[in-house]
Amino acid sequence: METPLLTAQYALVQSSRAVLLDHCATFAPTDFTAPVPAFNHSSLRDLLVHVANCYRHWLGIIGLGQPLVYSDPATLPDVDAVRRLFQQIDALMADFLAQPAPHWQTPRSYHAPNRPEPLVLTPLALFTHTLTHEFHHKGQLLSMARHLGYTPIDTDVIRT
Repeated sequence: METPLLTAQYALVQSSRAVLLDHCATFAPTDFTAPVPAFNHSSLRDLLVHVANCYRHWLGIIGLGQPLVYSDPATLPDVDAVRRLFQQIDALMADFLAQPAPHWQTPRSYHAPNRPEPLVLTPLALFTHTLTHEFHHKGQLLSMARHLGYTPIDTDVIRT
């Protein structure tokens, strides 16, 4: 199923994520894990782990039928640990992109934990959902950083 276009698109996401993580690495370590009241007392670390867990859920568990395993934010104390988590997500994405399927836009039935009926989705929908989910939360992460006193930086795919 691997396609150069989707692989290239994910590479752009990885580049944007790297800029965000580099920015987070400049913060005081306690700020990275500090609860932000305006964001339901979640921390930057917690939200990044949530993003990684979304990839694991939709691509690994649903898309590839992997075991139901999620990362616990408390086990990831700093930005370097979160970088290592996203290296695992990058490998998961590579596995997902390499899976055979008739067509990216052909609906397939996927088993979802705790759902009696299968989900009928396209592989493209799973791929797109995880990417847009990450970008949705990236904006929140930058806003959280502002609440902690940091000036947000440009983390768009096209940075000017």
